[in-house]
Amino acid sequence: MDEALNDLGVYIAAALPQDVIDTTVANGELVVHARMPTVAKLLTFLRDDSNCLFKVLLDITAVDRPEREERFEVVYILLSLSQNQRIKVKISVGEDVAVPTASKVFSAANWSERETWDMYGIYFSDHPDLRRILTDYGFEGHPLRKDFPLTGRVEVRYDETQKRVVYDPVKLTQDFRSFDFLSPWEGMTDVLPGDEKATADEEEEGEGA
Repeated sequence: MDEALNDLGVYIAAALPQDVIDTTVANGELVVHARMPTVAKLLTFLRDDSNCLFKVLLDITAVDRPEREERFEVVYILLSLSQNQRIKVKISVGEDVAVPTASKVFSAANWSERETWDMYGIYFSDHPDLRRILTDYGFEGHPLRKDFPLTGRVEVRYDETQKRVVYDPVKLTQDFRSFDFLSPWEGMTDVLPGDEKATADEEEEGEGA
């Protein structure tokens, strides 16, 4: 299996030497590291070439690596039903760089690119309808970036007085909590919720002694 994937990787790299950086086989799947500006050309080749026929786009997602000069890695996952194989195409993308849309190659890329934009803030040029798809209309930021706070920035609730949904600033002490696996409430108060009675009993025992 790995030998067949290696051969396919060599074939793809030889067919598009200007677009493919390298190919590897990992966990039984072929991974193609490609150049960002021509990724749509590579995806078209993988879809149409008779030795590939990766006609199903399963997903487009991303990985945030803030320590890298090109912060994001966009990952395309393709399936060939006729070849019974999967392939991953990976490109590196800077924070303020637009990626060519794949929606003209795979119609399924429309929603996947919207999700990647919503979660990571990666912009896809020439996308027909690039807007948020998972978060609310007035949402600020991109939740899957490593620098987005774990608690978020606002809490959403329905206000009975105003008869509408309102947004309040988050008041949790998430940044100062100590995670020692004893309690999810650790660090938020001096006395953990539910421990008030136990603390009172200990004080009474101390006085009796």
